[in-house]
Amino acid sequence: MKLTYLGHSAFYIETSGCKLLIDPFLKNNPQCSMEPENLPHIDYILVTHGHSDHLGDTIEIARMFNSTVICNFEISLYLDRYNIKCHSMHIGGSFEFEFGKVKMTPALHGSSILDGNHVIPGGNPGGFLISAEGKNIYHAGDTGLSMEMQLLKDAFIDYALLPIGGNFTMDVHDASKAVEFIQPKTVIPMHYDTFPLIQSEPERFAEAVSGICEVEILKPMQQLEI
Repeated sequence: MKLTYLGHSAFYIETSGCKLLIDPFLKNNPQCSMEPENLPHIDYILVTHGHSDHLGDTIEIARMFNSTVICNFEISLYLDRYNIKCHSMHIGGSFEFEFGKVKMTPALHGSSILDGNHVIPGGNPGGFLISAEGKNIYHAGDTGLSMEMQLLKDAFIDYALLPIGGNFTMDVHDASKAVEFIQPKTVIPMHYDTFPLIQSEPERFAEAVSGICEVEILKPMQQLEI
């Protein structure tokens, strides 16, 4: 299985049979050099919440490949107007897909969708716990630190993808506490340095959690064999 960081909170995951995108913010992402038209065939798109830097290019990509979008119920209703195929979920729910199991986890954030001049409620924000090919990957979405993260310790997470940029999400200090709660084998910091408001220091984060787990600081477009 391969995992590629596309910058911000966007990731591409390739399993033996499926290709997945998480929070596909590509076009307006200054960290991402990948355009939607240059993607391989995408089977599934996982969207943690409705903000434009996470919903991103979901509509264009899903139309291009007839992808299935995995998201909360409210976002699926929004995407239905574009005739996009969705599998809706909510916090605590799980489902077995062809590539593996997905569970939607809590996140402390917002989820509104900006549609022109209108703000549309986007349901509850979330994260995803993906279990595929013997690996457990946790994408936290945008979130603050929460006590619920302690429950993830029992999921035996191999790779935790955690925001560290602060202001809108956890900062380095709180993300380090999240690592103590989750106890993953490896953590990958995300959602930092995309914009001035979320500049952070991944090296300081790596130092803070060095006694707990491995840290992979991925550059945008860097791929990891997992």
